[in-house]
This record gives sequence, structure tokens and C-alpha cells, in this order.
Amino acid sequence: MSRAVRRRRGAALLAVAIACGALAAAQVQGRVAELERSVGAPVAVVVAARDLEPGTELAAGDLRAAEVPARYAPPDAASAPAQAVGLTTAGPIAAGSPITAGVLGADVAGGGPGALRRGERAVDVRVAGGAALADAAPGTRVDVLVSTDPTDGPGRSFVALEDVELLGLGAGAPSDLAADPAATAPAATATLRVTLRQAVYLTAAEAFSGGLRLLPRPPGDRRRVGRATVGATDL
Repeated sequence: MSRAVRRRRGAALLAVAIACGALAAAQVQGRVAELERSVGAPVAVVVAARDLEPGTELAAGDLRAAEVPARYAPPDAASAPAQAVGLTTAGPIAAGSPITAGVLGADVAGGGPGALRRGERAVDVRVAGGAALADAAPGTRVDVLVSTDPTDGPGRSFVALEDVELLGLGAGAPSDLAADPAATAPAATATLRVTLRQAVYLTAAEAFSGGLRLLPRPPGDRRRVGRATVGATDL
């Protein structure tokens, strides 16, 4: 085989290798873009560098920076360690857990305890079982339970949102009880801190479902339970 032939063959193999590399890079880039569309781009959050006891005054060594997809980032999480240094934990925090206003009992992003931050919305929704929320103060973390209307098919209840901050709770309008004489508990109007997407979801759920219910969390409980669902056929 002549040197010219070997050179042409080498150039052809190099071109094939470059093309394969470009194709693989494009596939990886497409996969990354698909994931970001699904769960959001990575955002900065501050997490506990070790297990922290209640009443711990946070020092820089107790914290570390991390990135999580936007969908899983708590809206009240600190984005820089300096926002939390010097504050005191209100409950236990496991290593790797986000540092949030809920676990510190203080606003970590500035603007006051009820102030909305970039990307956040305050949404009012009617919720059942207001009496169970009588002791829920602003800042309480809650899970949102949605029950579908059984007249439109098999009824079911599921956890729609987890670990949402309650900004306020007011009495429901008298018309709420008049519209549902069979209600076992008075309705209440809850104001929740959510993202825009979550606000649209809750508004639709309030309008088209069989009702919403809030489940208060104990202080410091930030665990994720997933989309738990129970249908009428499961009872």
C-alpha cells in the first residue's frame, strides 16, 4: 500500500471519528436539554455539611453549596452560605438537606418572612378541614392533597405538592358552606408560596377537582414522600 493511499485512508478514518464524536456530543446535549425541560436547569442551594441539632448556630463549616434541578429546589432555600451563617436551626437538619426558612424559622433570602422572591407567587385556594389548621402559623410547611370528583370517574386522592410554605390562613366565605351542605368541616382560604407553574396547577385543581386539603408538617420535616395516590378501588 502506497503512502498516499495510507494517508487518504487515515484521513477518512479521522473524518469518521470526528463525525461520530460530533454525533455523540449532539446526543448528549439533546439529552441534557430534555432533562432541563423536564426538571429545570440546575440552581444553587445551600445544604447542611453535616447533621445539625436543633438550636445550632450556623457557621460556615456547617454549610456547603450544591446544585439541584429547579423543580426540586425549595423556593425558600438559601442560595449562598452567607445568607444562613449566624442563624439558628429551629429543628434537626440531616446532612445534605437544603437550608431553608422553614428549618431556620427565619427568612434566609431577605425581604421579610412573607416576601416573595424571584420566580415565586402567592396563591389563594379554598381548602377543606380548616379546623385542623387552627394552630398552623405563617411559615408552616404543608403538603397539598387533591381529591378528584367521583362523578367524573373513579375518585382518587393524591399528594399534589409537597413541603409548601403556608403564608396565611383565613376563614372561608359563608357561600362555601351553602354550596356544600354536606361538608363535614368548614372551608378555609389558604395563601401558599409557590412557583407560577404550581399556582396554575392549584388554581385548576381548585376549579375542577373535588377539593383540596392541607396536611401540616412538623417543624424540620422536609422529607419527600412522592406522588402517593389512593383510588376508590383501593378502599
